[in-house]
Amino acid sequence: MPPSTDPITSRHVAVIGAGASGLVAARELRREGHSVVVFERGDQVGGIWVYTPNVESDPLGLDPTRTTVHCSLYNCLRTNLPREAMGYVDYPFVSKEDPDRDPRRFPGHREVLMYLKDFALEFGIGEMVRFETEVVCVRLVEGSKSKWKVKSKKRGKDDVTLEEIFDAVVVCNGHYTEPRIAEIPGMNAWPGKQIHSHNYRVPEPFRDQVVVLIGSSASAIDISREIAGVAKEVHIAARTVRDGTFGKQHGYDNMWLHPMVESTCKDGTVYFQDGCFVLANVILHCTGYKYHFPFLETDGIVTVDDNRVGPLYKHIFPPVLAPWLSFVGLPWKVLPFPMFELQSKWIAGALSNRFTLPSQEEMMEDVEAIYSSLEASGTPKRYTHCMGASIQSEYNNCLEAHCACTGNEEWRMQMFDAMLKSVLARPESYRDEWEDHHLILQAHEDFIKYTSN
Repeated sequence: MPPSTDPITSRHVAVIGAGASGLVAARELRREGHSVVVFERGDQVGGIWVYTPNVESDPLGLDPTRTTVHCSLYNCLRTNLPREAMGYVDYPFVSKEDPDRDPRRFPGHREVLMYLKDFALEFGIGEMVRFETEVVCVRLVEGSKSKWKVKSKKRGKDDVTLEEIFDAVVVCNGHYTEPRIAEIPGMNAWPGKQIHSHNYRVPEPFRDQVVVLIGSSASAIDISREIAGVAKEVHIAARTVRDGTFGKQHGYDNMWLHPMVESTCKDGTVYFQDGCFVLANVILHCTGYKYHFPFLETDGIVTVDDNRVGPLYKHIFPPVLAPWLSFVGLPWKVLPFPMFELQSKWIAGALSNRFTLPSQEEMMEDVEAIYSSLEASGTPKRYTHCMGASIQSEYNNCLEAHCACTGNEEWRMQMFDAMLKSVLARPESYRDEWEDHHLILQAHEDFIKYTSN
């Protein structure tokens, strides 16, 4: 993409969220010369990586009046990505010689939070953040397509509200807070306890219970194995077999893998699609999350349809509102932090006029072509933002081309691919039996180059 010939311009930009995407967006925007305000409803940076033992008042997360909790971490969570691949391109996620830090290649969630706090401190991002401030409404100024009115509420005894005008808004609120629930016949009449993994923290409440766990994602694998240590039985319902076969799971006397749940009955029975059934106490939904922007009003220009946020050019810009509204971090099954960094560089440069976006018509044509391709392949809308190693590599190359930068080191994607294969081959031990040490050497060589500059 050729650079813009327009004069470089500084904008007043609102960033919603101070998690991993919001922090790097704020840094890149300020590097580009913009003035930035980051709105964060919590009391510290880190977003989803801020752990709390608290859970919501509705364990399924369906009640709109429930007490909401932003955290979706379980206490034992470790990253399923090697730390070297996770880090921002120019701020390596290396282990520190500190007894209070976690040196493991796949560290626990607290170490990720510490890394994000280190990043925020290194680049002075905290001074841009308004903590305990929730954005309640974002909408266009009447008659404008490039000015935004942002209404926010400061938490406290008076709940002070404030309305401000911004040139642009960057949405970085994450997508691991609003649960998606499996829709299964008979669920409403089923008498047992139902909970979404968003509200799972520790295994003890499942002691001596018969648990049906729906899902086969990384969190489902972790949680099922942890619960098996205390539960009477764990029955995993999955659409596809990721490792092994259906039936009793190797190494466990009390864990079975089944096809998806077919139906449930009011006597407590859960039926699977192969005809098997079990009388269960608990159904645990490890079924993912919904994109949720309750504050955003665009008069239907941007919608969420079957978990597709659109229309968005390259998962970032709504063509009609670009570059004045943008999103960071929507794709999943990705190496997130480096991708956030590239997306943010593009957004910052587009807002300053350093980069020229395609025309509205060209962007919409690109979006429609992608939607048509997904439809032709039979891919449901809810997988629009799902990538994986090969698609993300192409996507990162595209981002680099648009923002005229480099840094998408090949070893990162090779690590990502190696991790995916290790999960299938060694789900119990892949975090502690990393075999691709040549990739680590490549990572360390790049880190040395970075620190010597």
